[in-house]
Amino acid sequence: MAWKDRKAFSFGRLLASFTYAIQGLRHAVRTEKNFQIHLTAALIVSICGFAFRLNRMEWIFILICIFGVIALELLNSAIEKTVDLVTDEIKPLAKQAKDMAAGAVMVYAIMAVVIGLIIFIPKIMELFQ
Repeated sequence: MAWKDRKAFSFGRLLASFTYAIQGLRHAVRTEKNFQIHLTAALIVSICGFAFRLNRMEWIFILICIFGVIALELLNSAIEKTVDLVTDEIKPLAKQAKDMAAGAVMVYAIMAVVIGLIIFIPKIMELFQ
């Protein structure tokens, strides 16, 4: 559809866009193993956050980490599927695109782990004092 044919705003389109986003999330939850791993880690960290009674600022950092990793994992999966759609041959550029997308998730996940350690290690140490 050409840009000039689009209406400025439509509640129907807005609702449809949320519907498509939810369908994408459901698909990722059902089929993407790494996404499932990240969701499991998010659940464990959230339970620990409640158990250790994180303060507001700690929760902000934890939530930024959780949602950042999940969002990047969704983008990574979308890039992988797009590359697979474009070619079923093994091509160096296709491999590089997929590897770099996976690398982006890994870098953010490492940062999330470091932030988690900074927040949780002192709280764990308090248990043993």
